[in-house]
Amino acid sequence: MINILIVGSGGREHAMAWKIKQSPKLKQLFIAPGNVGTALLGTNIPVGVSDFDGIKKAVTDNQIDLVLVGPEVPLCEGLHDYFKADPILKHILFVGPYKLGAQLEGSKDFAKKFMMRHQIPTAKYLAVTSENLSEGVEFLKTMTAPYVLKADGLAAGKGVLILNDLQETESSLKEMLGGQFGAASRKVVIEEFLSGIECSVFVLTDGSDYRILPVAKDYKRIGEGDTGLNTGGMGAVSPVPFADEVFMKKVEDRIIRPTVQGLINDLIPYNGFIFLGLISCKGEPMVIEYNVRMGDPETEAVMLRIQSDFVDLLIGAAEGTLADKTLEIDPRTAVAVMLVSGGYPGSYEKGKVISGLENVETSLVFHAGTIQCGEDVCTDGGRVLTISSYGNNMSEALSCSYKNAQFINFNGLYYRKDLGFDL
Repeated sequence: MINILIVGSGGREHAMAWKIKQSPKLKQLFIAPGNVGTALLGTNIPVGVSDFDGIKKAVTDNQIDLVLVGPEVPLCEGLHDYFKADPILKHILFVGPYKLGAQLEGSKDFAKKFMMRHQIPTAKYLAVTSENLSEGVEFLKTMTAPYVLKADGLAAGKGVLILNDLQETESSLKEMLGGQFGAASRKVVIEEFLSGIECSVFVLTDGSDYRILPVAKDYKRIGEGDTGLNTGGMGAVSPVPFADEVFMKKVEDRIIRPTVQGLINDLIPYNGFIFLGLISCKGEPMVIEYNVRMGDPETEAVMLRIQSDFVDLLIGAAEGTLADKTLEIDPRTAVAVMLVSGGYPGSYEKGKVISGLENVETSLVFHAGTIQCGEDVCTDGGRVLTISSYGNNMSEALSCSYKNAQFINFNGLYYRKDLGFDL
């Protein structure tokens, strides 16, 4: 039996904690920093995800055997490298790539070059800095609207602009290079717009073998019918009807296998999750982006569908023994509906008292942005809670989540009531 530390504080980490808690291999579970929900499953440790020395202390104080990293920031900052370089920490099992591999998410340009090198289907692009701005403007003129601009670095999911007017795109490009997203947009990737329907494919790998986790589809826009501003994600459904056996065989042959083999060929040691943001263009999968961790809110649906011992899979990914591990998937549908603060993704107030949590019965509640205020649980973020449910089909699972969402209340509460509308 082992002690596990999850690094992170959101709904993704709460869902992972819920799954890990079911394992007979678990001795004790710790979460840093965690939230009100994770505190019900393990011990929260008040350490930030980028406080490497604080994480080291938490690991040594609590005799941690395995570390699972939820968010991308500590991976891109080199938390795995920090462990590997430390004589006390280097033997601890770690799930998450080194800094070099984390560049697949940390740099859009790095990811695009990787895909081009390994013939992985993706949109054509040009990376632009202030040095080759004129080349960028010329490249835009060769394209048809809409135009896609992406900040090269991490911008908390907000560094992507999709614009219809060429002049506006040119001035937005200059604004981005001028620091609109800070250091993240010192380099900007101009990309061809791909038209189709998106899905998220999650792969767990030990660097040579891999397991394909349940596929999900998330909903990024704040408004119903996919309107309004982009958010961190308003909900997710799994499975995805169009990601059938035929589509997934194309994904595995053209994208997953070349990605894992490409990492090996490029001498990039990699273990942990690879998230493929895919788009189906007339049934042909193309990569929009890589992430180097599980998605949020997709995790709050995907974890419900993993029937195998998740801890056993994590050990396989960390030890390089994934080939010996089996992944069994629940055939039922799982959905996640995100309850958010009024005003999100713009400015919103925190500290609103949440009521009705005790009335939820047939759904799981995963905490995303919550804090304990004395006796009460209060809001502490834009995305506050996820209501996740099983069903024999999508509409059954959704109606279960929507029914339970009505029991919960806080000032300004909002959620989308049309998830799955496009499926």
